[in-house]
Amino acid sequence: MTICPTILRTWRRTIAAVALAAATTVSPHALAEDITRHAIAMHGEPAMPEGFTHFRYVNPAAPKGGRLVQGVLGSFDTLNPFIVKGLPPIGLRAPGGIFIIGGYVVESLMVRGYDEPFTLYGLIARRTATDKARTFATFELDPAARFSDGKPITPEDVLFSWQLLRDKGRPNHRIYYSKVIKAQAIGLNSVRFDLPGDDRELPLILGLMPVLPKHAIDPATFEETTIKPMIGSGPYLIGKVDPGRSLTLVRNPNYWGRDLAVNRGFWNFDEIRYDFYRDPNALHEAFKRGLIDVRKETDPARWMQGYDFPAMRDGQVVKETFSSDLPKPSFYFVFNTRRAVFADVRVREAIATLFDFEWTNKNIFFGLYRRTASYFEDSELSAHGRPADARERALLAPFPGAVRADILDGTWSPPVSDGSGRDRATLRRALRLFAQAGYELRGTELVERKSGRPLTFEIMVTARSDAMDEERMALLFASQLKRAGVTVRVRPVDAVQFEARRITFDFDMISNRWDESLSPGNEQAFYWSSEAADSNGSRNYMGVKSPAVDATIEALLKAHDRAEVVAAVRALDRVLMSGFYTVPLFYPPDQWIARWTKVRHPEVTSRSGPIPETWWLEPQ
Repeated sequence: MTICPTILRTWRRTIAAVALAAATTVSPHALAEDITRHAIAMHGEPAMPEGFTHFRYVNPAAPKGGRLVQGVLGSFDTLNPFIVKGLPPIGLRAPGGIFIIGGYVVESLMVRGYDEPFTLYGLIARRTATDKARTFATFELDPAARFSDGKPITPEDVLFSWQLLRDKGRPNHRIYYSKVIKAQAIGLNSVRFDLPGDDRELPLILGLMPVLPKHAIDPATFEETTIKPMIGSGPYLIGKVDPGRSLTLVRNPNYWGRDLAVNRGFWNFDEIRYDFYRDPNALHEAFKRGLIDVRKETDPARWMQGYDFPAMRDGQVVKETFSSDLPKPSFYFVFNTRRAVFADVRVREAIATLFDFEWTNKNIFFGLYRRTASYFEDSELSAHGRPADARERALLAPFPGAVRADILDGTWSPPVSDGSGRDRATLRRALRLFAQAGYELRGTELVERKSGRPLTFEIMVTARSDAMDEERMALLFASQLKRAGVTVRVRPVDAVQFEARRITFDFDMISNRWDESLSPGNEQAFYWSSEAADSNGSRNYMGVKSPAVDATIEALLKAHDRAEVVAAVRALDRVLMSGFYTVPLFYPPDQWIARWTKVRHPEVTSRSGPIPETWWLEPQ
């Protein structure tokens, strides 16, 4: 049975209304429904036993002190990372959300273990419990937990945070937290959430919920941008703020959790400053001059040619390559299918066909990139090059036509050009697809056969990050499309305008990347679901509305073991690949980091890659 989206949203609002009866107090015996534990794993058992002293990928004896300066390309105009309005600075971006950098200022109930697909260990909540069906989750708060102003963290703060973010937070928080049927305080230091039991990840999603101080936040003004520093419970306080230019975090000398096992080896700097730059070359020059301590490089050309300077030759700066087991962060040009010009999948496939990766990689990226084909690239979750197994086929059976035959059997790959920049075979293939969609060449212009309207659209770009020179890539792609008669306008905008238009889906095409974990879950609904397509601020930028996508996400959330997770994610990957919602571009197989040698890191790297929160400054 297919449920009308309007009815579904009404049903969810009704469920949310029931949850307004939160904060009632019940007997502590309710905790006995399951044994409380120090950790919770999405599947299987936590890797770290109770009483562990530190994680494998830290230096527990790392010295404390000094200042770390990092450079950020972009700007900011608000210090509230939990709302749709405004652009928050990277140092405050929300734990568990799309702006994650870590719990520097605002902590969550629990924290991730970075050697595991998805396991949480106690922080504000020192213990947690759930049942086999995951119809509830309880969190027992650490009595020592304090906000930076000295106020204790109480169940009322947790319930307040849940309600506030459910009703006024970012779309991902609203979607996740509205699933809770009921929330209530238990005794003096515990909170219980009753859950529908159809989402096995939900207890962990709630474990990553940021905890905000009820006494210091006015819900009436919460959704407005502000440069007033937030109060949190984390290891750092917001120090000096120069809006749009710099942000300084300073160590909280009274941080309540400094001796916890999950924090041992973390948070080693006394001060962390973020300097914001509008130009990537200026940011790189600042690093060369020693104004920035660590730089994550994302430009292959600069990585190969931009580090021949005196400090590098003298050994004061080093370049390092790190690997991880995560799906690789891949770059895409994203079609906004809400626009009529991109309504036909054949048009989208034709446009994607015209991207010449081989020429681009050889002539611009020194051959360091690889071609993106999957949304879970270079991991066991990727469907690319793998035939669908019985589990996947069973999931996709109710949706005939949702997956192309060559994608189902694992034989599809993005087209490979001859690398000349003038490959005729790919051009002919694209023109055939355009013709099937009702377009034809008239002279040098591709037009709709019936109306005579030219096929034209705009790519919106910004210098909001140093991950890719968006304008350069957009201009290059526009020139490749021109060979087929497609006219593309490239519109550069500043970071604030870009974010405002992106969250309201006011664009034809943008570049983007979706960072995936080894344990995809609720965030997939935020990226691809039909409901997210109509929710401003979601990451369903392409406007996917597919029953098959929704069904595979639902199967993922109900998965009981790793095999079911892999099958659901691969099935989702196949549906997305078949829809040609993006132009898959490329991905770096490794992470490139340059650092001044006074900054050190642990010898062991986690499965998730390097973790800056574990680095330290070598004492003079």
